[in-house]
Amino acid sequence: MRLGTQVLLLQIVVVVLTIGITFGVFAYISGQRLSAEYGQRALAVARAVASEPAVRADVARYSGGALTASPQLTDELAGGELQRIAVEAQQRIGALFVVITDDDGIRLAHPNRERLGQLVSTDPSEALAGHEVVVQEMGTLGESVRAKVPVLQPDSTAVVGEVSVGISTSAVRNQLLSDMRKAGVLVGAALLLGIIGSLLLARRWRGLTLGLEPAELAELVREQAAVLHGIGEGVLAVDTSWKTTVVNDEACRLLCVSAEPERQIDDIGLTPRVLDVFKAMESTPTVAMVGERIVVVSARKVSRDGHDLGAVLIVRDRTDVESLTRQLDAVRSMSTVLRAQRHEFANRLHLLSGLIQSGRTDEASHYLDRLLGSGPLGAAVPGIDTIHDPYLQAFLAAKAAYAREAGVTLLIGANTWVSGTLALPVDVTTVLGNLLDNAIEATRITDSDIKEVEVELVQEGFTLHITVGDSGDGVAPDFTPHLFTEGASTRPDRGIPGGRGIGLALSLQIARALGGDVRLSSPGNAAVSLRGAEFIARLPGVMVEEEPVWAT
Repeated sequence: MRLGTQVLLLQIVVVVLTIGITFGVFAYISGQRLSAEYGQRALAVARAVASEPAVRADVARYSGGALTASPQLTDELAGGELQRIAVEAQQRIGALFVVITDDDGIRLAHPNRERLGQLVSTDPSEALAGHEVVVQEMGTLGESVRAKVPVLQPDSTAVVGEVSVGISTSAVRNQLLSDMRKAGVLVGAALLLGIIGSLLLARRWRGLTLGLEPAELAELVREQAAVLHGIGEGVLAVDTSWKTTVVNDEACRLLCVSAEPERQIDDIGLTPRVLDVFKAMESTPTVAMVGERIVVVSARKVSRDGHDLGAVLIVRDRTDVESLTRQLDAVRSMSTVLRAQRHEFANRLHLLSGLIQSGRTDEASHYLDRLLGSGPLGAAVPGIDTIHDPYLQAFLAAKAAYAREAGVTLLIGANTWVSGTLALPVDVTTVLGNLLDNAIEATRITDSDIKEVEVELVQEGFTLHITVGDSGDGVAPDFTPHLFTEGASTRPDRGIPGGRGIGLALSLQIARALGGDVRLSSPGNAAVSLRGAEFIARLPGVMVEEEPVWAT
């Protein structure tokens, strides 16, 4: 039997028992109350009869002498004043009997004529002793609730007899049954409401547990704990009111949030970009930065059997992958330049070979002297010989080739001077590459006839200063405050995985992690040779000073 059915039956049994016990207690209390009420009614009538002067006088007349039952006494009593008063009182209140006796307990008035002049069937001693009594007893007329009151002698306190008034217990039972029938209607209604409430509660139970049994729920919880805390992805789940329900360990680590449940999603410390992706239910993986980490996030709604259960955010760590990607870009740039160098050297060797074979040794010697004064990098990018680091030379040569393909000329600024080597080539090429890519793209799409990008690199001790300017259209004033905001971009998305707006935010994050900064020094249209935007980056601790080589 399913737990929901067991709970429903248990609730119905509890409701029935509770209402049944309540009804029984009510019946018992009502019976006691009705008995007391009828007893007080009988006592009131007995007092009224006993206090009448005619009753006191007639009873006093019969008391003090031993009465003997006889037909003459019966006829006398049956036609006497006491019998008339007793019968009237009995009929007036619907009592079972009204009996009047003398001080010996002999009946002077009784509903049954044959009982006149005989001793009463119950003990009259309490009343004859001057005490009022209310008691339930069995007499010759049946069981009744009766009251016994002493009759006093006129103008005296001497007891000369008693008045006994009895109301049948069947009348009490009839009244009790009538009250119980009325109460039974209310009890039935309460029972019906209780059963309906139990059914609604059982239905609510099934809705909350999605129809799962406790064993299934326990197994589900165990599986959830094993899966959520065992996978290498972060999982953050919320309910329909956007309160956290599940935050596994990996999500806490990647998103820098706590695992405390039942908190509003806006209050747990998510970055604006991650929060926007979550609320937009963006299922496409989106790149975001959280602290020093680069993560990929995606979100989707969760439902079961047509019921909306909330949403879940999936987080994957891409920091190591991004670092490897940047290193691969640097290697690719180096390989591109090396291929260009190999091709250039092959052409020059062919020329030298031709000069030597033709016997023109003087021209060959002069050509070799020229080659010793400049290399292919200097020829490809003028001014690149002021940069001694091979990573930067290769990287800038590759970017110059990329720029030429886009119809843009990459220039090395006149103030460029880098005498040392890079200690952090990946970080430097990431910042420099993002700035150059943005500048090349902005220059490529401009309508200006001048399509140039200028870069200046200046080494100051262990710090590298980078300046990148372009001849594009500049940065719009309304977009300037959002320039370094993650996800903000003026270019269309075009289905790029993760979206745009990552480069400048990532560059700023890297620079600040090193203790430096990246800023927009000119939004464009400045009084400089290039009318586009100009960015300046300061990267401390990324250079290694080379020891000077002394001539001997």
